[in-house]
Amino acid sequence: MSDSTSTHWADIAADRVVRERAPLTGDRPRYTCASGITPSGTVHIGNFREIISVDLVVRALRDKGQPVRFIYSWDDYDVFRKVPRNVPDAAELQKYLRRPITSVPDPWGNEQSYARANEVALERELVRVGVEPEYIYQAARYRAASYAEGIKTALEKRDVIRAILNEFRTEPLPEEWWPISVFSGFTDRDTTEIVSWDGEYGVTYRCTETGNVETVDLRTTGLVKLPWRVDWPMRWEYERVDFEPAGKEHHSDGGSFDTARRVSSEVYGFDAPVSFKYDFISLKGAGGKMSSSTGDVVSLVDVLEVYQPEIVRYLFAGTRPNAEFAISFDLDVIKIYEDYDKCERIYYGLEDVGEKRRVKESRIYELSQVEATPSAAPTQVPFRHLCNLLQITNGDISRALALFPGSESMDAESRGRAEQRAACGWNWIRTYAPEDFRFSLRPADDGPVEMTDEVRRAVHVLRAEIRDNFSEHDEKSLGDSIYRAAETGGADPKALFSAMYRALIGKEKGPRLAGFIITIGREHVLSVLDRY
Repeated sequence: MSDSTSTHWADIAADRVVRERAPLTGDRPRYTCASGITPSGTVHIGNFREIISVDLVVRALRDKGQPVRFIYSWDDYDVFRKVPRNVPDAAELQKYLRRPITSVPDPWGNEQSYARANEVALERELVRVGVEPEYIYQAARYRAASYAEGIKTALEKRDVIRAILNEFRTEPLPEEWWPISVFSGFTDRDTTEIVSWDGEYGVTYRCTETGNVETVDLRTTGLVKLPWRVDWPMRWEYERVDFEPAGKEHHSDGGSFDTARRVSSEVYGFDAPVSFKYDFISLKGAGGKMSSSTGDVVSLVDVLEVYQPEIVRYLFAGTRPNAEFAISFDLDVIKIYEDYDKCERIYYGLEDVGEKRRVKESRIYELSQVEATPSAAPTQVPFRHLCNLLQITNGDISRALALFPGSESMDAESRGRAEQRAACGWNWIRTYAPEDFRFSLRPADDGPVEMTDEVRRAVHVLRAEIRDNFSEHDEKSLGDSIYRAAETGGADPKALFSAMYRALIGKEKGPRLAGFIITIGREHVLSVLDRY
């Protein structure tokens, strides 16, 4: 449970929501926190930052005993403007440009639309990281004429909206500008122009492709839509939104949040929600710039291939939203796992870091959990060591965990976490780990490697030590024995290490040698060294 004096950014934001919105909620029984995106392509991990930021604030509010509604809007009534490169039969989708995204067929043939395919792909993964909002599908809302009154209000305040938008434009909107667009009832495209509005619910438009003219009633049509800078504040008022963050491009001076705040207040009579800006996310060790519209993305599912769900949450819970950071796929992955494990030990009082640090890390750990915080400290399997075990066993998770001391006494929850971590570790090794980190054991019947007489004498000394005293060693004592073997044989320790790595894994470098020998086991090491 959150400490009332917590300085975690999610708790600070939750306190601000209560402080600023409580006087405005009136008889409303709960606070509404919102997020959303257009499903124009694969939802990438940068987009996920908004979702998880809202989820963390929602959890902070609930920890404070506040009732919360968490809504996530799929803006699937937006226009399909560009065919991403990562879809099959892209040429076929060209014919659907300028139609609503929800009218575009699913190129993979699994869902009723391209929009729904992108929605399902994210919704399925969000459950894995403990994010379960109430989904709102804007195409369904518009087509049900749910926003008829909001659209009518925009038409009535057309001049006010144009004046607000013009304050932030270098070139003013023309007098004939309308705060609506229309999908043609003849082509399903937004290639239309407004002819007139009758002052009530009737809008007449012309389809520029066919030349047809039609009058529609806002109370029954699903063809009329508000542009983004009007649609956003209209929905704030409609859903009574109390908190919604936005990317720094939206929060820039004159950006969409500035204009939406004004439209919300001056057109819809609703105070804009509490907000903060979140920064971009870059990729380290994966390459490429993320763009949903082109298909060059790293998605949540990609990240979950490498990081356990709790650690995905930890990455965001432990970083302030307005700080840019990188999702790492290189050797930093090891450090991130180690940092999380340290955070876990601090939470359970297994590592003393001082009260201030303990409070900070404990709150991060709580917010990192997918479900309830475990009642007791889970058994930790260090990620670096686990990766070595996986490579020794060629990715056999059961065999790898069997080599880990104490694995036989793990409870079911710890075992499940260890297996999940091992699956992530093996995915990382195969896909992203640097080449100099990867290894596999040389078969025992491979020919001997070349070494000097001095190194060979050192190997003989080390072989005898392993043969006679292996069970008496821990990593430190065996490490000391390796250096003594080099000294006894008259070899440079670096040359002995190099020869051992070449003999065991066929590379000049590898995992820490003493621990590696203990992990591999006496029999295998002797079967290799007996050839020298």
